[in-house]
Amino acid sequence: MTPLVAGSELHHVGIVVPSVAAARPLYTDVLGLRAGLVRDLPDQAVRAVVLTGGAARIELIEPLDDVSGVARFLAERGRPTLHHVCFAVDDLARVLRDLAAAGTELIDREPRRGIEGMVAFLHPRAGDGVLIELIDRASLAG
Repeated sequence: MTPLVAGSELHHVGIVVPSVAAARPLYTDVLGLRAGLVRDLPDQAVRAVVLTGGAARIELIEPLDDVSGVARFLAERGRPTLHHVCFAVDDLARVLRDLAAAGTELIDREPRRGIEGMVAFLHPRAGDGVLIELIDRASLAG
């Protein structure tokens, strides 16, 4: 089978935390990563920040309520933990159509706005329990 996300690379890993402000010092002060702007995504009920250093990119995600999917994910685990892995792809809309046509279970059938660009998620059942995010390279800022 030809990979449907050929040419993709790991863009970042997402870590869910109870508080971005409380978690950030570990990544900035201890690990030396640079923090971007903290942004709220009300439609997803999260606050997020991307931290970078060299080739490393980590997204810290804080739930803004107690009922969203991210809030439930954090509550079920009871501590900060890996939330998702994200791959950069070309032409996200096409990739989603191709994945759907191949029978891959998707959360998003259309790209939506994320913290850094247009994104979509594959259902964890499609990733053997791992939540996979795809981000469209053309929509990346900078």
